Amino acid sequence: MGNIGAAGGDNLGMKTIGSMLQEAGYYTGYFGKWHLGNEPAGNAGWDEEARKQRDPATTDKAVEFLESERVKTGPFGLIVSYLDPHDVYHFNPEKDKAPGDVVLAQSWHRETFENKPPVQKEFMTRDQGSKIWKHPQAVWEAYHDFYRRKVRLYDDYVGRVLAAIEKSGQAENTIVILGSDHGDMDTNHRLIFKGPFMYEHMVRVPLMVRVPKAFGGSLRGRIADYDAVNVDLVPTIRDFAGLAPIPTDGISLKPLLTGDKNPPRRDYVIGQYYSKQQWVNPIRMIRTAQFKYNRYIDHGEELYDLVDDPEEIVNLAGDPSRAKIKQELAAELDRWIRKNNDPFYSLTTTKLQKGYRWPGDRSKKTGKKS
Repeated sequence: MGNIGAAGGDNLGMKTIGSMLQEAGYYTGYFGKWHLGNEPAGNAGWDEEARKQRDPATTDKAVEFLESERVKTGPFGLIVSYLDPHDVYHFNPEKDKAPGDVVLAQSWHRETFENKPPVQKEFMTRDQGSKIWKHPQAVWEAYHDFYRRKVRLYDDYVGRVLAAIEKSGQAENTIVILGSDHGDMDTNHRLIFKGPFMYEHMVRVPLMVRVPKAFGGSLRGRIADYDAVNVDLVPTIRDFAGLAPIPTDGISLKPLLTGDKNPPRRDYVIGQYYSKQQWVNPIRMIRTAQFKYNRYIDHGEELYDLVDDPEEIVNLAGDPSRAKIKQELAAELDRWIRKNNDPFYSLTTTKLQKGYRWPGDRSKKTGKKS
């Protein structure tokens, strides 16, 4: 439920896609960021690996892997896990400046935190966001620009890997998937980083997939009306690799990616949040095409109409005219929790502790949060 070292951070103990591909005869590699501990089962599955180095070294390792004779002569599976744009945590309000053409989103101007769960503002005033909270608009614009520069670094690294695939001669024989574990609030709603909130900017992550024609790829451009979830990636990869389906929370996206006119669809997606380091604030989200309903253990609830209010400014949870839709979504969320043995209602929140050290602060001093 959390990164290793954070609340809920148990070691990964289940088989990963690496082991599954190895069993199917694939040569596998894993390079880059790793947050899932040292349990043998969770770490198995990689013929080549190098973890916890910086992104340039990760890219070099990936390129070397793609240049190997083994990759040129047989099937391979490669995961390249980048830090950037996560290094936005190193933003320095005193030093980093923005050019004059930076525009902040409407939610930065309109958000007041009125009728919102109080932990959202607390995150900004007493936790990681305090680094920027009291600064003028120009500093928020600098953060917005800084984040984009970190994304451009990621683009450059990925470009090198894609070029190596082309050079290897395997581009038309390789499925490429680009994704992310979470987003960044990026000054939207006067929030930065990630934390106890379920806004689209954090939970709606990028997903780009290229399927060569040889494997039935027929789609070009953006698919805007399909709800995919990260748990779909394993069944999708297994499907393309010709492996039998296994019990999983995900669904294969192969039908969608190969042009099936009636691919399997969800009626809604579920989001789960547990903690920020040791600060526990469990949240559950249910999101349909039009509405999003969020329930906090101790901090209330939210309801947004994503069609009329895509910026998620107005919390409708207390609006009598929306009581019916809120009740329907809450009931469906409860059914999902029961069906999946989700321990949500047995979880407890914790108070924000003293002495939090902001990740971008490389000094030995801790903050004065309490």
